Amino acid sequence: MNNEKKITKKDLNSVFWRIQTIPFSFNYEKLQTIGFAHCMIPILDRLYKDADKETRIRAMKRHFEFFNTQVNAGALVLGVTAAMEEKTTEEEKDAVISLKAGLMGPFAGLGDSLLKFTWMPICGSIGAAFALQGNVIGPILMFFIYNLVNIFTKYFFVHYGYNKGVDLIEQSKNSNIIQRISNLANVVGVMVLGSLIATTVKVSTPLLIEVGEQSIKVQDMFDKVMPNLLTILFALGVFYLVKKFQGKYTVSLIIAVMVIGVIFSMLGILH
Repeated sequence: MNNEKKITKKDLNSVFWRIQTIPFSFNYEKLQTIGFAHCMIPILDRLYKDADKETRIRAMKRHFEFFNTQVNAGALVLGVTAAMEEKTTEEEKDAVISLKAGLMGPFAGLGDSLLKFTWMPICGSIGAAFALQGNVIGPILMFFIYNLVNIFTKYFFVHYGYNKGVDLIEQSKNSNIIQRISNLANVVGVMVLGSLIATTVKVSTPLLIEVGEQSIKVQDMFDKVMPNLLTILFALGVFYLVKKFQGKYTVSLIIAVMVIGVIFSMLGILH
């Protein structure tokens, strides 16, 4: 192991800026591989600036192995990988590849739990509360507060991962802290999504049933059985479709919901 530090703060900052481009190079052959390799260029340039061409080529090829994780958590993987590249000799570089492969799965769960399933719904509920009042600041506020955490965590994780290096991995193995944080974030995310559905999603029907000279409101019947029954059925239906198609057609589903909602509203079926 080599304990001499060569990588500078400037190199890590360069990695941070390159992280923003990872989704641009996503492909279905190796997913985030090209983006990850692109992020590692400043690190490899620093560590191999005096190396021969063949050694530099091997170093770059090493980071063209399959890779995929949540982008913010990927920043932490990049920091740890940079530390491993600096500490290991050429004979130990297989450990770098193994480290990346071992971290991308657990860290993906951590990043998704904290950012996608917890922080994003919180930001969405705040923005939706303003938007429902007709205030244009809703989507702007959501964009701002989400990216405040989104960008900060990428910057922090790159530097933290590098400075802590492999010690971070050893500590997490002993305490199982990654799994604990993921479970906690999942619970919070479910609570936030549940409250968001209850407070912002409104589905009701103006339909009437004529019985002799009396008119019975269908919505009143539903409310006697269970308040917000149509809202619950709608939310469960959308959740079922997203799960069934594994999130592949989420955008199409959103457009379909909007179109069907407009049509049913014009026909007087829903409002």
